[in-house]
Amino acid sequence: MLARAKFYLLVFLSLLVAHSYAQAPAILLAQIYHDDIQVQDYLVSEKLDGMRALWDGQQLTSRQGHPIHAPAWFTQAFPATPLDGELWLGRGQFETLLSTVRQTRPNDAAWRQVAYYVFELPDAKGDFSQRAQQIIQIVKQARSPYLKSLPQFRVKDRQALKRTLAQIVAKRGEGLMLHRADAPYLTGRSQVLLKLKPQLDAEAKVIAHVPGKGKYQGKMGALLVETPTGIQFKLGTGFSDAERAHPPPIGCQVTYTYRDVTNTGKPKFASFLRIRPSE
Repeated sequence: MLARAKFYLLVFLSLLVAHSYAQAPAILLAQIYHDDIQVQDYLVSEKLDGMRALWDGQQLTSRQGHPIHAPAWFTQAFPATPLDGELWLGRGQFETLLSTVRQTRPNDAAWRQVAYYVFELPDAKGDFSQRAQQIIQIVKQARSPYLKSLPQFRVKDRQALKRTLAQIVAKRGEGLMLHRADAPYLTGRSQVLLKLKPQLDAEAKVIAHVPGKGKYQGKMGALLVETPTGIQFKLGTGFSDAERAHPPPIGCQVTYTYRDVTNTGKPKFASFLRIRPSE
């Protein structure tokens, strides 16, 4: 009896550990836009300032594979078809959206302001232009006010692309995404998907707090961070006084903006944007 009890205890503990480590799904990630492309080969959409989410036909999960606790009525009319998209509340509403989505007990009133914008069909056949048309039909058939297809459009040249970017940014939008119209479904970071923003952004891991001087005496002066490629640099601007008094903890991921990179790969004019949510 004792041996059997130990066996079941070990099984329970192994299941508990396995559940605690979510499997991050394979998804397509964007590279940075460059002028060496023919913009006519791409479908363009607005870059939403939201939260990436995957729908497997039954459950919404984050890009890290963690379940998203949306109300049952929110996804009730969603199709059985796997979807890839963004939970979005509106331009400039990222923090409010994140507060809504991270609650394990969903707030119905807050969730009624959210929509799921679909921009990809995982593992679907056909090129992206064909999948974009499929998305439109899937959303129409679902007839859910919370499920929407992200508009995809073409621009005739680079000047039209830059004008479109300026119009989006003027409305507090974040930027544009360009997806090759002839691309099959892919995962990983790829040139078939490009992001275009007035400022670039990236993520880095906090590895140390650099003490402040002068008016920042007794507070954090800068973060020493490390990029996924191993490049270390100090991130010293973009912080509020409250963030300097209580800086992002060592080990967390932060998002920063920058304009360009040096010959050694370090970002130019880097500025702290926010702590990257664990999702």
